[in-house]
This record gives sequence, C-alpha cells and structure tokens, in this order.
Amino acid sequence: MANSQPLTAAVMHVIIPARYASTRLPGKPLLDLGGQPMIVRVVEAARRSGAERVVVATDDARIHDAVRDFGAEVVMTRADHVSGTDRLAEAITALGLDDDEIVVNLQGDEPLMDPGLVWRVAEALAVRPEADMATACHAIISREEFLNPNVVKVVTDHQGYALYFSRAPIPWPREVMLGKSTAPIKAFRHIGLYAYRAGFVARYAAWPACPLEATESLEQLRVLWQGGKIAVVEADQAPPGGVDTPEDLERVRAVFAGRLR
Repeated sequence: MANSQPLTAAVMHVIIPARYASTRLPGKPLLDLGGQPMIVRVVEAARRSGAERVVVATDDARIHDAVRDFGAEVVMTRADHVSGTDRLAEAITALGLDDDEIVVNLQGDEPLMDPGLVWRVAEALAVRPEADMATACHAIISREEFLNPNVVKVVTDHQGYALYFSRAPIPWPREVMLGKSTAPIKAFRHIGLYAYRAGFVARYAAWPACPLEATESLEQLRVLWQGGKIAVVEADQAPPGGVDTPEDLERVRAVFAGRLR
C-alpha cells in the first residue's frame, strides 16, 4: 500500500479504461510483461495505491476474461465511446458509485505508474472541495522536452490550480530563449493521471468539446473552459513512461524482467 493514512472523508476507487484496439500495438492490454498481461500489471500497481476498489472498464471480451481470470473486478462498456471520459462515466454508473466518492482514472498502458502518485492525486482532490478534478505534473529539465509538442505543459496559479495546458512551450522564458540568461527553464510537464468525484464525471462527459480542446487535442481544457478548477500535484520526479510504441514495450519488458531476476 502506498500510504497508510486514509483519504480525507472520501473513498478512492481506481478505474482503468482498457481498449483492445491500438494502431501501433494491437491488443496492447494483453501483451505480456513478465508473464502477465499488461492490464494485469496495471491492476497490480493500482492495488498498491491504497485504493479501496480497482476496476477495469473495457469493451473487449478478451480483456474482460484476462482480468476476471486474474481475480480482479471488470465491467463491460460500450465500444462506441468517443473518449476515455465517456467510458469512465458509463463505468461509474454501472458500479453505482456515490457522487462524492473519488475516482482515479489510470490508463491501461501505464504499468509502471507510481502507486504513491495515484494516492497523492486522489488526496489532493479530497482535501480541496472547491476543486473539480486533480492531476499531476513534474519539472521539465531539458530544452528539448520543453520545445517538444508531444510533451504537454501545464501552468498553475499560486494555489496549485491549473491555469492552462498546452503543447506549446509555456510559460515562455523570454530572456533564456533569447540567450540573455542562463537561468534554468522553469516549466512543468503534465502527467496524464486524473482524479474526479464520481458525480462530476457525468457532467464533464456531457459538456461539448470546446474550441481550445479541439485546437490543442487536450480534453482537460474542457473543464477550464467551463470555469472548473483542476488541482495539480507536483511529483518529485517523472514517472516511467507508458507503452505507446514497440520501443516502449521493450523498455517496460526489460523492467519486469529485472524484477523477476
């Protein structure tokens, strides 16, 4: 368990959306990592977070059976969801969660996610009743990462609430980029880990996509567009990356192979 202290007046559930389809890695949730399917490894990480309940939400019978055979909880969802939030909303309804219960959305391709960070994101939401969601970030240390549009950046206010998420390099360190200063870049990379109150997810999923979301291809901007508040937790270090490519798969397999030695 990541933390022995209970969440403040709240119950944490982890829901793991898992789809079979993947352009670069078909059947990704079922790919082997050290003798277990990837989705099972994600479930194992989620269980170490201190969550009261860990559930996989899938639209595929093969994933359903693999999770069930492992002895974990799984719910079937529709195959036509446009986003992971829609799948999460259906799963919450199926599970009959109370509106104030906290749900962490952990992606099914993140077997190396730090369980402690899962707990911290849930706790950040639990202690901030004014927040609609919570998420995480870590400091960017390289210029290349800062300028990479595949790296999502987040800027927060003095209370740790998100002001904006972007693929652009924000905030722009003018003097540094002009070569007038050698100060380190002070920016933060967003980590795609989210906590919500169960009752909020249905409202979130019902909102139409906003112009900023469409421009940046970042669904969380819908919440800011609607005037919502997103609490952001700073991780001490970057969590290991998820599995999106064959190269990622080999990297993560090497980690699990090392654990088995």
